[in-house]
Amino acid sequence: MSAKAISEETAKEFLYKHICTTAALQNRFRTARVTCSTDWDRLAQDHPWLLTERLVVKPDQLIKRRGKLGLVGVNLDLMGVREWLKPRMMRETTIGKAKGMLKNFLIEPFVPHKQEEEFYVCIYADRHGDYVMFHHEGGVDVGDVDAKAQKLLVAVDDKLTEEMVTQQLLTHAPPLIKEVLANFIVGLFNLYEDLYFTYLEINPLVVSSDGVFVLDLAAKIDVTADFLCKAKWGDVEFPPPFGRDAYPEEAYIADLDARSGASLKLTILNPRGRIWTMVAGGGASVVYSDTICDLGGVDELANYGEYSGAPSEQQTYDYAKTILSLMTREKHPDGKVLIIGGSIANFTNVAATFKGIVRAIKDYQEPLQEHEVSIFVRRGGPNYQEGLRVMGEVGKTTGIPIHVFGTETHMTGIVGMAMGKRPIPNQPKADVHTANFLLNTSSSSSQTPASSRTASFSEPKAAADVTPAKKLKPGETPVKATTLFSSKTKALVWGMQTRAVQGMLDFDYVCSREAPSVAAMVYPFTGDHKQKFYWGHKEILLPVYKSMADAVRKHPEVDVLISFASLRSAYDSTMETLNFSQIHTIAIIAEGIPEALTRRLIKKADEKGVTIIGPATVGGIKPGCFKIGNTGGMLDNILASKLYRPGSVAYVSRSGGMSNELNNIISRSTDGVYEGVAIGGDRYPGSTFMDHVQRYQDTPEVKMIVVLGEIGGLEEYRIGQGVSSGRITKPVVCWCIGTCATMFASEVQFGHAGACANQKAETAVAKNQSLLEAGVYVPNSFDELGDLIKSVYDGLVSSGVIVPAQEVPPPTVPMDYSWARELGLIRKPASFMTSICDERGQELIYAGMPITEVFKEEMGLGGVLGLLWFQRRLPRYACQFIEMCLMVTADHGPAVSGAHNTIVCARAGKDLVSSLTSGLLTIGDRFGGALDAAAKQFSGAFDSGMLPMEFVNKMKKDGKLIMGIGHRVKSINNPDMRVQILKDFVKQHFPAHQLLDYALEVEKITTSKKPNLILNVDGFIGVAFVDLLRTCGGFTRDEADEFIEIGALNGIFVLGRSMGFIGHYLDQKRLKQGLYRHPWDDISYVLPEHMTM
Repeated sequence: MSAKAISEETAKEFLYKHICTTAALQNRFRTARVTCSTDWDRLAQDHPWLLTERLVVKPDQLIKRRGKLGLVGVNLDLMGVREWLKPRMMRETTIGKAKGMLKNFLIEPFVPHKQEEEFYVCIYADRHGDYVMFHHEGGVDVGDVDAKAQKLLVAVDDKLTEEMVTQQLLTHAPPLIKEVLANFIVGLFNLYEDLYFTYLEINPLVVSSDGVFVLDLAAKIDVTADFLCKAKWGDVEFPPPFGRDAYPEEAYIADLDARSGASLKLTILNPRGRIWTMVAGGGASVVYSDTICDLGGVDELANYGEYSGAPSEQQTYDYAKTILSLMTREKHPDGKVLIIGGSIANFTNVAATFKGIVRAIKDYQEPLQEHEVSIFVRRGGPNYQEGLRVMGEVGKTTGIPIHVFGTETHMTGIVGMAMGKRPIPNQPKADVHTANFLLNTSSSSSQTPASSRTASFSEPKAAADVTPAKKLKPGETPVKATTLFSSKTKALVWGMQTRAVQGMLDFDYVCSREAPSVAAMVYPFTGDHKQKFYWGHKEILLPVYKSMADAVRKHPEVDVLISFASLRSAYDSTMETLNFSQIHTIAIIAEGIPEALTRRLIKKADEKGVTIIGPATVGGIKPGCFKIGNTGGMLDNILASKLYRPGSVAYVSRSGGMSNELNNIISRSTDGVYEGVAIGGDRYPGSTFMDHVQRYQDTPEVKMIVVLGEIGGLEEYRIGQGVSSGRITKPVVCWCIGTCATMFASEVQFGHAGACANQKAETAVAKNQSLLEAGVYVPNSFDELGDLIKSVYDGLVSSGVIVPAQEVPPPTVPMDYSWARELGLIRKPASFMTSICDERGQELIYAGMPITEVFKEEMGLGGVLGLLWFQRRLPRYACQFIEMCLMVTADHGPAVSGAHNTIVCARAGKDLVSSLTSGLLTIGDRFGGALDAAAKQFSGAFDSGMLPMEFVNKMKKDGKLIMGIGHRVKSINNPDMRVQILKDFVKQHFPAHQLLDYALEVEKITTSKKPNLILNVDGFIGVAFVDLLRTCGGFTRDEADEFIEIGALNGIFVLGRSMGFIGHYLDQKRLKQGLYRHPWDDISYVLPEHMTM
């Protein structure tokens, strides 16, 4: 959704802060917001003018015609405002069909003025520019401004001047204020453009001798421009339409959507409703809502929403649990139903997204059973069979009635089942498995039109199957091509979308193209290189270029660009591409490009004769010839929908997901698709319905046309005009989705940015009626669309317009290894195994614990080390002990070998990692590595039953040092405080410390011989850690001994001392120490022994 309404308070704040005009604009920033919780004394302190001015008060909740509804209090003092609010604040009010609470009010200074000083100004966006409307009579009785007002279209990239305003808009304005009005309107228009407004209306605008006053203001902004306008907008709050409360769950899903590359939408219509939906796809979500309302469920429809764009398992889980939480709060006497539907996905792994839904269903198993919830599932797309299987299994294991259906069932068929309007089949016919890439031709009776077989893969085509670009004379306007794609079409792909490119190459191969349709890729973030792909069984290399100019120069045969650029870079990269005359078609996949930028792209494309498909699209497909990116989905759907060869039916839709559903419907009802385009869900798509309908009209191989329109815009009327005028003579079947919108009490913004009616003519109901009257074939509902298409097609076959031909099977295409593994068809031993960490999900997991839980439990570094090293959640005292060990081993001065090496390396100009590594390489039995050795020696002696004296004598007899005993500086008389600190902690917190006690007995014996033979810090940590592992309750004896054997304890010293080594490195760099050279006088130079004799 692109254009969103903002509150009057926010709109005026934008205007007062950013407008640039010489007009004397009055009452800047003099607005005060009031709610039921307002502290009136504090309000008066913050806005002192409230105590001295006469005031106006009105609700600020996106309510139209407040004056006529008696919702404006005029010429009151502050006490009068409070009295006026008493009977209205938090009282339920009915406005039109909407019921809601009045709870947000705006107070402003009252402006005394005459009726003739009121004017009307409005600016709103259109495909080709922005309209500025002005009427010399404003106020509550302005009437039909569309009929009365002067109107001026400012074309895209044109500037509005005061002269234009004066001459074309102010013809009836009082002469004395024309200059002021003209200056203000120009300033207002510049503000409108700079802040990416899509609608801005002031009624009335008062111009008097005291200045210019903006009394009432309504506005919408393009939310997709947030990345451009954040600094000017700040944090904008978007109020819900009157009659619908803002729910925290909606805000939660909106936040998920903002942080995700996927699309997640939720609008709560009736929280007590019986029918809940969770639909994949912006277009499909509208169709399901239409069908529910058509079947009489409008009052029971609880929500509108959609999830699409390949959300992760975690994102789908979060979305699903929000829906399930909402629907299990209040019981319904008839139970509840959840419709999990969607069209046939193009690239979303259905099974992967269903995993999140299944998790949520399991979590809510008891509430779902308690509320008698039945679930109906219909889905298609990549790996959908596995998704449906898993969904069916969870129904059996949880006891929740879950009915699952695939592409064999009409998309909205489950709605009638869920609402009890049609029976639930016991065993629906199952489609072939995703992995089955061969058509079952023996059971297929489908036929292909003979006239179009010459355009298929099996027979050669004439080379001249693309409308050639004419050389233009100076000043001549270029004409867009009728044929966009052929079997010879070559494309560039902008973006490192290897999966989409491989899908295109597989489609090319199955269509028996002579060569791949992708010539090269463009990716500015790497250098020029080659990327490996498959062409059938064979591996091939495609070039990847850093710049578009290089790609176009080296591939003059390319005439199509498929742009996967992000919403932030799509505009710039497309504008650059439009400068290359060889490109005649551009597909822009990105969703969320600001409307103002899209209109600039459209203008330049029209000037250059380039056809743009998108933005916000999956693309299009021409069976047997070419497909854009992920259009048509996986190969199983390509084959099932017979998209490997052309049929007789061409279609155009807005929705990418619904275009794939049309592929399915058309393939089941006719001989198949000749060409299909999804123009995109934005309000201003690069090409329109009529652009493509006219192309299909002028294409002899197309025998009938299917259009799937939708609520919003007026483009579908052009199709009706084309049919009634005779410009379009081929049969056109059309249905506009969004018919449910007129049944809702408040405005609902559907999934597509353009799916919102700003006037009655933009409603789906009005458009369907107009199309029917113009002679277009219009079904009664989407449910009947397939039947109507079949009826029209059968008529064309009967009349001989279409002559079916025998089906020819396509070649097989090997399945990618990664996808085969995803489907569970093959297995391969992993190269690595890991059991401590998993980064694949929504959040990082340490030994089974999500990172959010790690922080919530305040486990600290010791706790994390316990998870990653020992795969256990250790007791708090154990975590503290680990952290203390790291602290006491962090450093021991620059003289020790490890620190010395680190310093020498740092002074030699080496980097941090090299210097640290140099120091770490000195760690061993003689420096720092005594932890493991001490643990093994002491535990071995203790476990064998040796007395401390026996252990000392044995080590002496064997000529071995006792690891962990002895210190160069410290002694029994000069104890090591590090050891003393650790000793006190262990004796206070450890449940037992037998090995430590044993080691201290050994220390008594060794220090009696020499005072510096103390239990040093390495030895202490080693024996104390053995006690910790054996007595903390988290390990068996064998597990504890295994950790000692594999060297886990030395890791404590390595990790701790790394902190010190890094400190020495940074210290040397900070001190800017030069190259180290050891002094001669500290080296004893001696001759070899045989030379000194």
